[in-house]
Amino acid sequence: MNRAYEEGIRCHSWWPDWRDECVAIVASGESTKRTNVSLTRDRMHVLAVKANIDVVPWAEVVYGCDEMWWNMRKGLPKYDGIKIAHAPTVVSRYPEVKKVEVDTRDLILVDKPLTIGNGGNSGFQAINLAVQFGAKDIILVGFDVKGQHWYGRNQAPMNNPDTLNFQRWLKGFDNVAPSLRMMGVTVVNTSPDSAIKCFVKAGLEETMDLWGL
Repeated sequence: MNRAYEEGIRCHSWWPDWRDECVAIVASGESTKRTNVSLTRDRMHVLAVKANIDVVPWAEVVYGCDEMWWNMRKGLPKYDGIKIAHAPTVVSRYPEVKKVEVDTRDLILVDKPLTIGNGGNSGFQAINLAVQFGAKDIILVGFDVKGQHWYGRNQAPMNNPDTLNFQRWLKGFDNVAPSLRMMGVTVVNTSPDSAIKCFVKAGLEETMDLWGL
């Protein structure tokens, strides 16, 4: 049972009701710039991971666990959708940003709303959020877990992932793939050369056609 969805929809007026619906989660891999993400507009829910709000400004939710990114963007003052972060300083500085707690475990958590698994990266955590919002079909865009971001390297003081980061992230995805299937959540990875091997790979347009979107 997805208690997080049930409690979230009951207790939070802003809670997205994505029950049994499809969401595209857009991350920062180089494959994002080769994907026609405009296809997602008005055809499915969209959750942007950090800077990808520039690629999908119509996204209903933007999530980033990093304090520095939110500060660099000054809390995204022109974005009217739902903003979610982990860092307490971000929430205190920008009151419109919703707060999540990130557990130490690499699990998809559905017991308590806004308490999510770790995975070591915002993309993993965004998947957990989408599940808590009720999504049953998840399309991953830009989840390369290799190479650089589509926009190049992060500027200081933000860090850039290295091989050790990628290895840690891959273990997190591998850890939750079976539990997502047991929950009845279908995950399709649209990055053809993604280092993630635990999810089915298929193109965005192909998947949307298959799902009747």
